[in-house]
Amino acid sequence: MTVRVTGGGHFGKGRNGVSRYRPMSEINVTPFVDVMLVLLIVFMITAPLLTVGVPVDLPKTRAASLTNSDEPLVITIDDQGAIFIEELTITIENLVPRLVAVTGANPDARIFVRGDKAIDYGRVMQVMGAVSAAGFNKVSLLAELPRGRKKK
Repeated sequence: MTVRVTGGGHFGKGRNGVSRYRPMSEINVTPFVDVMLVLLIVFMITAPLLTVGVPVDLPKTRAASLTNSDEPLVITIDDQGAIFIEELTITIENLVPRLVAVTGANPDARIFVRGDKAIDYGRVMQVMGAVSAAGFNKVSLLAELPRGRKKK
């Protein structure tokens, strides 16, 4: 009885001396999935923190969105008619002196007015008029784009 040993004692070699093992051509997706899950968690935590402080329900419009790099000052009017500069509640009488103090009396400071769609339009115009009468030239109203439309 004859026993034949192939490969001559070389581990991993076939009959003709060629290696039977080929490099693995599959992608290991486990590290990729781990990184994506970490990024998902980071974005889920930070996204709510990136919004402006006072929640209002903005009206929808078809106007194009503005694109500038400098940070504007935001005046918000909530659904009760209360006025906020950033997140600080303020009265209409103290609005102009506070704006002058914050902007350093710069008439070219960008000011955005956000008004809840449930309040009276006259209240928004009262705030806009006070800001414009104080000498600020770059006052804009903010509105929300309709859901189907993309930003330009």
